[in-house]
Amino acid sequence: MSIRTIQVHLGIGACLVALFLILYGIPNWVSSPSNVRKIILSPLFWPYTIAGLTGLVGLGLILFGRGPDDDDTPVNEAIEDPRAGMMRLAAMAVLMMVTFWAMPRIGMVWASMGAFAALAFLVKTRHPKIALTCALLVPLVLYAFFAHVASVAIPQGNFVRLP
Repeated sequence: MSIRTIQVHLGIGACLVALFLILYGIPNWVSSPSNVRKIILSPLFWPYTIAGLTGLVGLGLILFGRGPDDDDTPVNEAIEDPRAGMMRLAAMAVLMMVTFWAMPRIGMVWASMGAFAALAFLVKTRHPKIALTCALLVPLVLYAFFAHVASVAIPQGNFVRLP
C-alpha cells in the first residue's frame, strides 16, 4: 500500500467517524443543561468542534490522497528483528504503569509531559525536536485552558504545583 492509498482510507474513516458523532453519537450520548452561560463551556460545544475538525481533516486527507502516486515504495521498511515489536509493546506497558504510578505524585500535567516525551522516543519519531516541544506545550496549554478558563480542577502533585 502506498502512502496516498493509506491517506484516502484514513480520510474516509475520519469522515465516517465524524458523521457518526455529529448525527448520532453526540446528540444521544452527551447531555447538556440548558442554562450554560458561555457556549465555550457547554458540554456540547467541544464534542461538536472536535467532530467537525475530524471531518475536515478527513476531507483534506481524501483530497490530497487522490493525486497520482509518485512512487510505489512501501510505507515501512521490513523489520529485521521480529522481537523488536514485542520489546516496544513491553516498553509501552511499562511506560503506562510508570505514568499511572507517577500521576498522583507529580500531577497530571508533569506525568503527561514525561509520558508524551517517552512515547515519542519509544516509537523512534523522525522529528524529535517537534515531539519534545509538543510534549511540553500541549499539556501546559490544556492545563491553562481547563484550570483558568473553564475552572476545572486539574490534579496537582505533591512536589511541584502549577499556578
